[in-house]
Amino acid sequence: MDSHRDPFDGDEEAALRYAIALSLQDPNALASSSTAQNPIELDDSENEDDDLDDGPKCPPTPKKSTQLVDRNVKTPTTSHSVPVPQVTASGIQSSGFSALGLDRKRMEEERLARLTKRKAPHDDEISERRSQRVKIDGQSSSISLANTTDASVRIKPPQLPYPKGVVKKTWVSGYPRQDDIKIEEILQKDQLELAVLSSFQWDDEWLLSKIDTKKTKMVCIAFASSDYQKEEMRANVPRDRIRFCFPPMMPAGSMHSKLQLLKFPNYLRLVIPTGNLVPYDWGETGVMENMVFLIDLPMTKDSANPLTTFGQELFYFLKASGVDESLVNSLSKYDFSETNQYGFIHTIGQSHVGEGWQRTGYCGLGRAVKSLGLATASEVELDFVVASLGSVNTDLTSAIYNAAQGDNGLREYEKRTTGGGKKKTAQKTESSYHPDNFRIYFPSHETVSRSRGGKNGKWWDSPTFPRELVHDCKSVRSGLLMHTKILFVRHQNHGKSQTSWAYVGSANLSESAWGRLVKDRVSGQPKLNCRNWECGVLIPMESQAAKSGWEAFEKRVPIPMIVPGEAYEDALRLLWGP
Repeated sequence: MDSHRDPFDGDEEAALRYAIALSLQDPNALASSSTAQNPIELDDSENEDDDLDDGPKCPPTPKKSTQLVDRNVKTPTTSHSVPVPQVTASGIQSSGFSALGLDRKRMEEERLARLTKRKAPHDDEISERRSQRVKIDGQSSSISLANTTDASVRIKPPQLPYPKGVVKKTWVSGYPRQDDIKIEEILQKDQLELAVLSSFQWDDEWLLSKIDTKKTKMVCIAFASSDYQKEEMRANVPRDRIRFCFPPMMPAGSMHSKLQLLKFPNYLRLVIPTGNLVPYDWGETGVMENMVFLIDLPMTKDSANPLTTFGQELFYFLKASGVDESLVNSLSKYDFSETNQYGFIHTIGQSHVGEGWQRTGYCGLGRAVKSLGLATASEVELDFVVASLGSVNTDLTSAIYNAAQGDNGLREYEKRTTGGGKKKTAQKTESSYHPDNFRIYFPSHETVSRSRGGKNGKWWDSPTFPRELVHDCKSVRSGLLMHTKILFVRHQNHGKSQTSWAYVGSANLSESAWGRLVKDRVSGQPKLNCRNWECGVLIPMESQAAKSGWEAFEKRVPIPMIVPGEAYEDALRLLWGP
């Protein structure tokens, strides 16, 4: 049955990007497209891994440039306008920091001019500075998040701004400030020493207005369609200041993760936003809001510093992305103990067999729920805010529901693959569908009709599309559209206290984002196919807030939408027809 599935899972974004990839293939590319599926280390050496999948080999689709629209961004109504640049004729030239506007020759001349104005330092000063440098230039592939850059900053560490972790809404221009946060307040450009950034969409010029590259070195976890494009991207930036890491990609996948690792003199800041590195996702156009989780980790003197489960999964995700091993290992110099209460949830864009399938996608979500003591056999209430909605089916909603109870993915998989699974009809059953306990929040029919899918969104008419689950999504900040991805899990009142929790991250509700568990044709064992790279954080509520209602979240996670959202199946069916 799976062999006849849409290879893009109804994901028009992925289909468009694949079409662009085919049109942009260059006969002078440095290597075949299949090599682009292997992780690229931060140094120039090639690290060849095994093929990712036995399926058809297609060139990876190109990362959207600053001139391509992120389809996850919801189209605004007539009362607001988001400036949307147009697609250019040359997608390669406009993508991946090619628009940085950095004149390397001029920068070198200015650097030499500054040197002539300075007095030559003593030899011991030179030695001290070299030992403290964050090594990111061509002299070494070693990059460390743990080194300080100047002995003068090693004074009594300041109190950490967010030592326990916090979730905030993003600031939006024109709205009163109320427990929100700006991108400038996250990056703190005057103190930032090293930034490891990932995003689905980049606005290069805007990003460089937020980071001082004279002070801050950058590692960008990004997408490139080929080795040729990777080299172009590397050539367009000063390599001693900005480096790239290119995760391996599935044929129709997206590098959708938005993780940030920010090194300051005395601590490391972990940031998990729902928005991309573009101005409208950070409120600067006044029409879009997102959410962000951040936690500050102090440096530790404990040589036997044990990693929490959160830290282990972060390491696992970064290594799978192809991030330089020395950079990943340097994370162990920070104290992760405060992350014990959280779960790092990820989707790694590969096919996973053996025990690996249990660590990522919706299988990893269920595993984290169980490891944090949140598993339950009782019914749960799910409210999932999404920024895009494609070919969702009842198999996926059942898998997510089960994961929220602590299931590792096998419950839905075994029901689908055994007991006449091939003859399974598209009927929705109460035992697997949960229509009364699962709500998907998505903008109303007016916004959908103005989106690129428009009235041609025929996935709505699929017999397996869970129409009854979709509810109108309205921000509590009136007039704002939402690019937020957040899942709230509550418990019905069964006469016992159970802890509610939330997921905040990059993953929308799609098989591309959460994966699909299938039977491996070679081994006959479960195999999880994931197209996208995603990451998020699972946040349990405080124990005293173990309540069945929305008040369980009021102390830790802002509720961005009006609840309960109005179901609007009838309105959409009138819009799209019978």
